[in-house]
Amino acid sequence: MGTDAIFMDYNARPHRVRLVRSYLESETAPQMAWPAKSPDLNPIEHARDMLGRRIEGRSVSPGTLHELQQALLQEWALLPQQAINDTIASMPRRCQACISARGYNTRY
Repeated sequence: MGTDAIFMDYNARPHRVRLVRSYLESETAPQMAWPAKSPDLNPIEHARDMLGRRIEGRSVSPGTLHELQQALLQEWALLPQQAINDTIASMPRRCQACISARGYNTRY
């Protein structure tokens, strides 16, 4: 990891397993505290969702793992950078909504 990396997770079970925790501790990776079950605060989840919708919108579904990989790479290249920028720019609003909701679900 780079020296300025911060590990972000939203308390998902795969992020909490002993192996991951041990690795992060051994790397002394700074971790950002997140409310449980709050993927709406993670811009990566929104980019993944945009990508998934683009794949689902294809007229022919990928049939093999290789075809899925190729489709994902193609759609990622076509994903408008502005859509990702807009999601990142919405983070202060999303964080404030989460604070206002005391960590519960928000309208986002």
